[in-house]
Amino acid sequence: MVTARIVAGALVALALAAGCSAGPATEPAPAEAPAPTAGSLLDEVRAKGEIRVCSTGDYRPFTYLDKATGTWEGIDIDMAGDLAAKLGVRLTLVETTWGTLLDDLGRTCDIAMGGISVTTDRAQRAFYSDPYLVDGKTPITRCENVDRFQTLEQIDQPGVRAVVNPGGTNESFVEANLDRAEIVRHPDNNTIFEEILAGRADLMITDATETRWQQQQHPELCAVHPEAPFTFSEKAYLLPRGDVVLQEWVNTWLRIARNDGTYDRFARPRLG
Repeated sequence: MVTARIVAGALVALALAAGCSAGPATEPAPAEAPAPTAGSLLDEVRAKGEIRVCSTGDYRPFTYLDKATGTWEGIDIDMAGDLAAKLGVRLTLVETTWGTLLDDLGRTCDIAMGGISVTTDRAQRAFYSDPYLVDGKTPITRCENVDRFQTLEQIDQPGVRAVVNPGGTNESFVEANLDRAEIVRHPDNNTIFEEILAGRADLMITDATETRWQQQQHPELCAVHPEAPFTFSEKAYLLPRGDVVLQEWVNTWLRIARNDGTYDRFARPRLG
């Protein structure tokens, strides 16, 4: 017992001695200052007083360019004007095509607007805003042929001619789903529905929103079950990849516009 008490006392003494000889506690190293964030395109746009918006100009009711007059119109053209006004900058519209849309983004324009479908392929190269519309692929044909083209099986038959505009999601859809039908490519999306009216094509498969609008313009044409399209898709605005600051601002602006009546004011006259 005596030996144990001696050993314990020695250990206590050693601990006290170590504590007395220790210097003041070392201050923790200061945390490194966060690296400065790269400038956002949002700041550049505000600094130069201009935002460049790419649009195809061939996809009503979202975007249309009258090349004879240089006049733009459409739901997303009006929305682009509101976006620029909220930023306090001037709007410059830049014509693009569905095939060059991703290449032009960040090169000739700052963002892209105009009925752009959300796809995983595009999302690999660019950011999207929050979606503002749910859509999907469905046929449009002459009204007397509606019963003939209710399903993809009915459409994908020898002798059926499906007209399509190249470079976008319409072309991707028909290439993936039509093997026996003839795919007729027509380069001008502004005149493509005239191919059906003239009898040079039997139908087109496009977004339900477009089929609803086109049947209002052409009483001979009827949208085929636009309330139940073949696919699910969403419309959103295309933004440069990696620019979270710009994406957050656009999403904030869009959320307000969707809830304060701004978007409905532009869309209702065209969509009903």
